[in-house]
Formats: sequence, C-alpha cells, structure tokens
Amino acid sequence: MITALKQLAGRLVAALALAMLASSCIVGNYMCNYALLPEEHGNDIEGDRAKTEKRYPGIISWYDSLHACKAFRDTTIVGEGGCRLHAIWSAAADPANARGTAIVIHGYTDNHICFLNLVRMYRDDLGYNVLVPDLHYHGYSEGRAVQMGWLDRLDIIRWIDVAHNIWGDDFMVLHGVSMGAATTMMTSGEDLPEYVRAFVEDCGYASVWDQYKHNLKQMFHLPPFPVLNSASSVCRRRYGWDFKEASSVNQVAKCDRPMLFIHGDADDFVPFSHLQMVYDAKTKGYKEMWVAEGTVHAMAYKDYPEEYTRRVGLFLEKARQIQ
Repeated sequence: MITALKQLAGRLVAALALAMLASSCIVGNYMCNYALLPEEHGNDIEGDRAKTEKRYPGIISWYDSLHACKAFRDTTIVGEGGCRLHAIWSAAADPANARGTAIVIHGYTDNHICFLNLVRMYRDDLGYNVLVPDLHYHGYSEGRAVQMGWLDRLDIIRWIDVAHNIWGDDFMVLHGVSMGAATTMMTSGEDLPEYVRAFVEDCGYASVWDQYKHNLKQMFHLPPFPVLNSASSVCRRRYGWDFKEASSVNQVAKCDRPMLFIHGDADDFVPFSHLQMVYDAKTKGYKEMWVAEGTVHAMAYKDYPEEYTRRVGLFLEKARQIQ
C-alpha cells in the first residue's frame, strides 16, 4: 500500500513538473514573440512622419526639401544574417568644414525618421556628416525580429565602414537613444577603428534582461522567474543570443573611449537606475553624465534642446582632444 502511494505521488510530481515545464515553454514563446516580434516595428513610416512633425514642427519639411535635392541619400548594405539594411546619409550643412561624422541610432520600434531632431542637430548645428540606419527589422530594413541592440552592434560596425568610405573622417561619434543607446554601448565594447572616437548614449538600458525584468513587473505584475528564463532560452534557440548576454554593462566595461551618458530622472520605461549601472561600469577612459531633470523616456532633447546641443558639442570637443 505504502509503495503504491509513493509510486502515485512520484507520478503526480512528474506530471506536475511536466505541466509546469509545458506552461513555462508556452509563456516563454509568448513573451519572446511579444517583445521581439511587435506588430508595429518602425514600419509605419507615414505614421512616424506625422508623430515626428508634431513633436518637432517643421522638421519633416526640412528633411523632405533636403531629400528632394539629394542632400539626403538612401543606401543599403547586407547585414548580419544576410538581411538587406537601409540607411539615410547627408554631408554636413557646410561640407568643406565638417567636424566629423555622426551615426545616429534610433530606438525600439522606431526608424530613421524618428530622431531627425538629432540628425538636424549634428548636421546643421554641430557641423557633422550624418548617417542614420534603420536597425534590423525596423523601417525599410529587413530582418526576422527585433535584436535589442545585441546583433545590431555587428550591423553598426558595417555602417561605420560605410560612413568612413563616404567621408573618410578621422573623428566619428555614435549617438543612440533608448534601444539605440543600448546598441551604442554594446558596440562600444567591440574592436573598432581608431577613428571611432566618442559615444553618446541617451536613456539606454543596462541589459536586455534588466529591461525586460522591469517591463514584466511594470506591465504584467510578474516576477522574472520562470517567464524571462524561458523567453531568454527561446531567444537563444531562435536568434542565437540570450537576454543576459545582451549586456550594455559588460560592453561598456571594455570601452576606453569617451562616452557621454544622458538620462531623464523621470524615466519610468528604462528606469533611471540603469544610468548609474552603465556609468559605473565604465572604468576606462573619459566619461560624463548629464541628468535631465523632470524628463521622461527619450525626451531630453525635447525638454532641453539648447542645453542638449551645447552639452553634446562640448563633450565632442573634449573627446577630440583625447588621443
């Protein structure tokens, strides 16, 4: 009798474990799809044009007029995994006196249109040549899913070569916002050409794991285990990377070139606490931090356009003096 009860208990435990495993796999697949295969992923160009114009009145007519006279041009490359990737580029407003080249990197579900404010800042105010890629699965670029900056960093290395082949500058800055900032930081830890001299990250996350942990609690009121563990495993099987591996903190720790860290202290999407995590991780080379008071996610330029431009410009001049 006792033996039979033990066998029954064993079967029940095994069945429960299998049920939990199956449930975890189902939830993991759902969360991976939810995060990396959003229905809107920067593919509504007209919608984003309208949003960007509302946020920065006149900027779409500025861009369209320059694009019409071929001051802005479109280009493509073959990126990671054989996908065709798109970018726009423009020489500085005063090409003969260009200060260098800036690669401006957009955020999650955005595209090359969404941060034309920074493109104009670099091109017209700071005097830089500018290249703006559509990241994997965003805008006019192909791709299987959002890569959260991790595989995007390999594509940015390709864009660095493209930009240098166009202008041949000896000073290049990468400037990203949100997921673009994480992409910037993740790229900063790679073996880059010497002419990549500076990085500006605006409200980037410490790691994909930390970001999704926050989102899971904020949006679904769930703890990270077992949902994130399962979703991360699904991501590894599908796309070749996992949420903990995709770490801005670990990449920044390897970077010895100047970096400016920007974050709004009212940001509740990428938590303000991530700023200190990535800032502290950079122990090599020059660094600056600017906290935009009262600013929510990705709105530092919107709230403080003149100060933003001034701080970025001064930082780049300091970076220029560092060999």
